[in-house]
Amino acid sequence: MLYTSIKEEAFFHLSSKGIISSRTHLLMEFAFTHIERGGNKLDDRCLLFFVKDPAHGAVKTRLASAVGKTIAQDLYVNFIHDMLSQLEKADYPFFICVHPEDALERLRTLLGEKHQYLPQRGDDLGQKMEYCINNAFSIGFRRVLLIGSDIPDLPEEIIGNAFRFLNTFDCVIGPSLDGGYYLIGFRRDSLLPEAFRGIQWGTDIVLKKTTDILRIHHVSVHLLQTWRDIDTLEDLKHFFETNKDTSACPRTMTYLHTTKLLPSGHST
Repeated sequence: MLYTSIKEEAFFHLSSKGIISSRTHLLMEFAFTHIERGGNKLDDRCLLFFVKDPAHGAVKTRLASAVGKTIAQDLYVNFIHDMLSQLEKADYPFFICVHPEDALERLRTLLGEKHQYLPQRGDDLGQKMEYCINNAFSIGFRRVLLIGSDIPDLPEEIIGNAFRFLNTFDCVIGPSLDGGYYLIGFRRDSLLPEAFRGIQWGTDIVLKKTTDILRIHHVSVHLLQTWRDIDTLEDLKHFFETNKDTSACPRTMTYLHTTKLLPSGHST
């Protein structure tokens, strides 16, 4: 069967399975206001922005052990806002994926009604990522990226390159310095659920284990530029020194200057 648009294909696929809910219908309508570009010229990209409820108490725990829980939570809120300000300038749709699920309305109030939100569902991080990526593919997107919310200075160029590499590779991964990854993406026809299963999340073998699984299943992988996420005080110091003379991450940098949290935070 030929489809005149990705929208018809997605609605046919979901309705044939009897799983179009009012929420799904709303998300699909949102998506297609972004991806239809005159006839069959479609933008099939989507980014999933994974965030935790800052009030939940379990954000940036390693950083909190050095700077205190309140400051770690404040920093995390600023990370999110700085990243959102960049995503809002992008030419692809994105969804804010919220954990825990019951914090969705609280995050909507904190971050704004204008954004689209999805719950993270599952017993561990892998299940949550798999669930949200499958949601995006069910809506009709064909190239989906997922990023965390502790990389406020991640350049838009890296995200743009990741989408482009998905035209050639089955999967893209952005390695982080701690042995994990800050970004993962798949094409709809190459998603491998096993990549999210049996992983010891939060360890320094996450990247190796994931790439091993992908290669065993003959999934082609492109590794992006390594980036440093902010998990520890040393990460935060590196972030500050890297960005203190730039215009990047204005909310986070203003907070660091104002609180004088770091020794070099006295500089202006």
